Amino acid sequence: MTFRSGSGSVPETVLNDGRTIPSLGFGVFLVEEGDTFGAVTAALEAGYRHIDTAAIYGNEAEVGRAIREFGVARDEVFVTTKLWNAEQGYDSTLRAFDTSMERLGLEQLDLYLIHWPVAQADKYVDTFRAFQKLKAEGRVASIGVSNFNPEHLERLITETGETPVLNQIELSPNLIQEPLRAFHTERGIATEAWSPLGRGAVLKDSTIAAIAAETGRTPAQVIIRWHLQLGNVVIPKSVTPSRIRENFDVFSFELTPEQMTAISGLDAGTRVGPDPAEFTAGLL
Repeated sequence: MTFRSGSGSVPETVLNDGRTIPSLGFGVFLVEEGDTFGAVTAALEAGYRHIDTAAIYGNEAEVGRAIREFGVARDEVFVTTKLWNAEQGYDSTLRAFDTSMERLGLEQLDLYLIHWPVAQADKYVDTFRAFQKLKAEGRVASIGVSNFNPEHLERLITETGETPVLNQIELSPNLIQEPLRAFHTERGIATEAWSPLGRGAVLKDSTIAAIAAETGRTPAQVIIRWHLQLGNVVIPKSVTPSRIRENFDVFSFELTPEQMTAISGLDAGTRVGPDPAEFTAGLL
């Protein structure tokens, strides 16, 4: 399947396999199962054509149902899901993929990600080899990773002979991940930002507030625009339709170089999520 965007206003990031991904997507992390259908429907109504979920979120079924019932053509919506830690390993990955696809109700997935490296389990290379099999069979169009550090990426590339198309990482003005983003650029890996608003904490920053006042935009719009101008793929989430629409309305203004520098200057190296080098949730 070749993805084609149904929303011309959204820029696309070219992946290293030649496919493209909408640079602005809609994430459903921490969206409750009963709220996901409405939130994804509101996102599709607003113009989003890139939806990001994961097996561990518990809402794949509602994501798939919202896409089907909204009626958008399958090749006009880019769908990502992720393999959870407990399912890593060659055979278990193949089984977990079947389960996710059954929940989503899809025949092909646009992007499959290893959710965390969990290097202590030493399974992510075999897991990625299973991803390669799924790709070769045409069941997954593109394959990537999430929360990988350079050492994980180096090993994966060396041992599988394939570079992931994308690494989805925690990234916000408080955690700009400059060395990791530079590594991605060197290797042709797209950077995707999860928790792009720092779970709301950075929205209250005085620098962001001042730039929002200068541009006549909301703090959230300013931060999302900062991500896009950095070249990140970004997946904000909300369950409020007005905010979902507001987060999508970021293509009619630009931040100046000075404003971009000021926002990047907020980097404090602080995380709202776990450290990928230490996170082992889901392992037995």
